[in-house]
Amino acid sequence: MTMQRPVLWVHEEALGPRNPALLERPDSPGIFVFDARWIKEARISRKRLGFLYESALDLPITLRKGDVATEVLRFAERHNADGVVSSLPVDPRLERIAASIEQHCRLELLEPEPFVTMPRPPRLGRFSRYWRDAEPVVWEGF
Repeated sequence: MTMQRPVLWVHEEALGPRNPALLERPDSPGIFVFDARWIKEARISRKRLGFLYESALDLPITLRKGDVATEVLRFAERHNADGVVSSLPVDPRLERIAASIEQHCRLELLEPEPFVTMPRPPRLGRFSRYWRDAEPVVWEGF
């Protein structure tokens, strides 16, 4: 059964206008949550935080800071939503957050269009590691 009044959870893996949830449900309210614990524990740089913030400002979404699952569920409740739509995460941290959200409400995860098709799963953790693997594939057609 298709959701009639979902909210969108936009996370850092699809923080742009090609986010499949934003494309499929452009009129649904969306939220991006700065994960307070992740920022503190992972010691996210100000430069990366600035990048996330500026990217989020370009989208028609609400910004929050705190526990991601809690904030997404509160947002859904405020909007009387019948579920949450997001893009399918790869990062195990985001997968855990998605599972937490799904324990409390319906969650639909949409497959994003890949930036690049890699010969093996990407190495997560640092963008530079990912880019070392992805860059040759990106430029191979040029």
